[in-house]
Amino acid sequence: MSDFAPRHIVAASALIRNDKDEIALVRTERRGWELPGGQVELGESLVDGLQREVLEECGIEIELGRLLQVRSNLSSSIVIFLFQATHVSGELRPSEETPQVRWVDSQTALRLITHPALHLNLRDLLQADLRVRYDAYQSNPFVLVETRAI
Repeated sequence: MSDFAPRHIVAASALIRNDKDEIALVRTERRGWELPGGQVELGESLVDGLQREVLEECGIEIELGRLLQVRSNLSSSIVIFLFQATHVSGELRPSEETPQVRWVDSQTALRLITHPALHLNLRDLLQADLRVRYDAYQSNPFVLVETRAI
């Protein structure tokens, strides 16, 4: 394989709701408050990678629902698959990577998530219809390059 072969980082994230219809958020040092998730490791499926990341970041087990969004960060070659999920078991707990975790209502989540790409992401998710949404964006500064419902 050539050194110039296309390479992308694959990540997965989840909009996790509990039985009170609250959303799970984690706070990282780099981006502030965000939805749980992270990079899928080599040999892992999207589902396995996401469930592992959620367990590592906030200590809960989830049941995945449908795919809600696919996002491409053109600045860093990251492709993010965002799923709907339901809390199954466990209590939210912080980790080394995520020093704060909490359940919040939708409006509080929108207020806490201030990173431009992540805020737009959540706002669109909360208004989502049944179609999967695709966004392509650049970061630093944030620019939405393309968006479509598929």
